[in-house]
Formats: sequence, structure tokens, C-alpha cells
Amino acid sequence: MKIAVLGSATSWYVGDLRRAAGERHRVTPVTYSQLASKVTSETLTVESGEIALNEFDALLVRSMPPGSLEQVVFRMDALARLEAAGVAVINSAKACETAIDKYLTTARLQAAGLKVPDTFVCQTAEQGLEAFERLGGEVVVKPLFGGEGRGITKVDDPAIALRVMKTLEQLGSVLYLQKFIPHRGHDLRLLVIGERIFGMRRSNPDDWRTNVALGAQGEPLEVTPELAEVALQAVKSVGADIAGVDLLPGRDGQLYVLEVNAVPGWRALNRVTGVDVARHVLDFVERRVC
Repeated sequence: MKIAVLGSATSWYVGDLRRAAGERHRVTPVTYSQLASKVTSETLTVESGEIALNEFDALLVRSMPPGSLEQVVFRMDALARLEAAGVAVINSAKACETAIDKYLTTARLQAAGLKVPDTFVCQTAEQGLEAFERLGGEVVVKPLFGGEGRGITKVDDPAIALRVMKTLEQLGSVLYLQKFIPHRGHDLRLLVIGERIFGMRRSNPDDWRTNVALGAQGEPLEVTPELAEVALQAVKSVGADIAGVDLLPGRDGQLYVLEVNAVPGWRALNRVTGVDVARHVLDFVERRVC
């Protein structure tokens, strides 16, 4: 198969996919910044530099870089047109759009009947301070877009909350607040690849955040039928095929779904579990194409 990968040519993930592909598949990295499309009365083509993406069997989305509103809209439109032309785009533009938006993801998870932290999303500091009180005076403030724990702040002091809310309002940011869920110092990362699910437990003795990118340690996790069902429901709610699902066992005995990542990393999971994730990803792509 010919597989295009939207990601840096120097990315560890592109290298891992090439390793797993061996001689079976040709893996070609392409970039968002070079995406272009030509439309005539007869045809529509999408390119990345000199590479004609319509000629590929599949395209794997391995990054979601920032850009202007116009750039992001065009990039997603181009991926959607590729999909309409018969290229297997994984994950689809619609799934990526949903998962990158924490508000929309949380709303979809809630609509699917899954447990999520109490959340308030607004645009003014006044609304944010009111939400801070309504959520119990201990909240996690997150950027609407982003991952790996970047930009996340835990706030439990009203004076600090005021400064945080005012700063975000001045920056023109959406204020996304979630009630802090007391937990036992670990969360669960489940990686869903079609119907296959792999997992690890993440803990960080030095930080309340459990992202491996921030120093958390991982250990193998047995994926029980209950965990598998929650993960599959979460991924289905955003329309993804391959995704990372972050679950938090609260001290109240509830299992909360925190996030669905449509561009999931697997380097730490590879190391912790010994699973060749890239091979499973390519096997899934092959099944989709065939």
C-alpha cells in the first residue's frame, strides 16, 4: 500500500511506521503547510508539495499543528475531499475536528452516557469566576485546543482564579473549566485501534498531572471488559478509528472520561507494554483499505 503520513519527516512516529511497514508498504511523510488543491470542472486533486495525495491508498493524520482559522478550515476541507475521493483518511477530518475541541468532545461523551467531570465553558472573566465557585472552588483550567498536559492549570485560590480568568479573557481565549476530581495519583491511557485496545496506568509522584510528557511513569494495564467498553464508546462518540482515551478513577468510585485524542502517541505504551503499536496501526489501515 501507499500510505501518506501527515507529520514531520523527522518524527519518531514516522520512523516507527516506516520500520513496521518494511517492504510491505510505502510510507511517505507530508506536511500541512504544503497542502494545496486544484479544482476543475472535471477533477479535484489534493497535493502536498509535489506529492499527489489522491494517488495514495491511505493517509494517516499524525499531527494537528496550529494555524489561522482559514488555514485550519482549508486543511480539514482538503482531508474531507480526499476521503470523498476514496482515500482512507485516518482519522477523518470530522473526527479530528471533534477531538481537538475539548468542549465538543466533552459534549459528545456526555451525550453517549459516559461520566465526565462537571465542566463550564465561557468567554468572560466574570462568567469564569462564577463557574469557579459553582464548581466548588477547585478547578482545572484547560486550553480549548491542545494536549499532553500543556497549558493546564489547577486553581484553588479565588485571587489566582481572578488573575487567570482576566488574563484568558484579555487574550481572547475561551475559558474551559472542569471540577477537580480527587484521585489516587494515577490515570489510565487506553489506545484504541479499531477493535483492538491496549492500555497503561500512568502515575506522577511529583505532579498532579499524569501525562508521560510531563514526567509520569507508566506500567502495563490489564484492559478489563468494563474499560474496553468505555474506551470504545468514547472513541465512537467522536467518530475516530484510532484514538487515545484518558480515564480517571476518582476517589468517589466513578470512572471519568477526561479526553479523547485523535492523534495519539504510543511511544511510552510501546516501551511499557512491548506491543508493536505501529504494526497494529498498519494492519488496521490495510483492513480499512481492503
